[in-house]
Amino acid sequence: MSELVLQVEGLGTAAAAGAALAGISLTVAAGEVVALLGANGAGKSTLLRAVMGLVPASGRLRLRGRELGAAGAAARARGGMGYVPEGRRLFAGMSVRDNLLVGCLAGGGAGARRLADVLKIFPALAERLATPAWQLSGGQQQMLAIGRALMGEPALLLLDEASLGLAPLVVEEVLDRVRALARRGTAVLLAEQSIARALAVADRAYALRRGRIAAEGTPATLRASGILEHAFLGADVALSSTVDRTAGEPR
Repeated sequence: MSELVLQVEGLGTAAAAGAALAGISLTVAAGEVVALLGANGAGKSTLLRAVMGLVPASGRLRLRGRELGAAGAAARARGGMGYVPEGRRLFAGMSVRDNLLVGCLAGGGAGARRLADVLKIFPALAERLATPAWQLSGGQQQMLAIGRALMGEPALLLLDEASLGLAPLVVEEVLDRVRALARRGTAVLLAEQSIARALAVADRAYALRRGRIAAEGTPATLRASGILEHAFLGADVALSSTVDRTAGEPR
């Protein structure tokens, strides 16, 4: 079995932090994409923010076997977490290059190496390095947000609603990059309201309902169980998608 990068045990948050979470336990291994499913308000974004240390939370969290305790977001980033928030939150007036360099935790040659690596993953950004972020398309902005998080060389990538507001073909391209990152060994925890898109890219998934885990398993298990259609009023519960090409694909 691959190394467990993230271990969460009994995580809880207060309602003031967003959707209140209670008793959340999950794991993400190296090279694995784990999806968080659920309707708006189920607690997906709150869970990612709690893991990143952006909201107070109870319970135990381990990153590559090390207890995180009360470590804040900056310490967790230095320890190997990368976070892509919903809405991207780029520096709109800054160039693509500068947005990427903001996410770099190293300088000099290491920073240049990381920039070159990110541009290999997202070659469309290489052509727009001097372009202000606000002039990019929605898909390019999402790639830039992911690239900025990757500049810290995270062992764990927390990705919130990567497909939000994007055209289907662009979603497919972004999710292809997410799968490629997992093949390189990155652990990915992906919050996604579109169940079909999440199951298309995930190795495993946890379904959240009202701040608690309602179901967990492989995409095949969850599709067959019927629980997804019944549990998530208000979510996109379509279980098939044009981006679902994972059947039979080796990981």
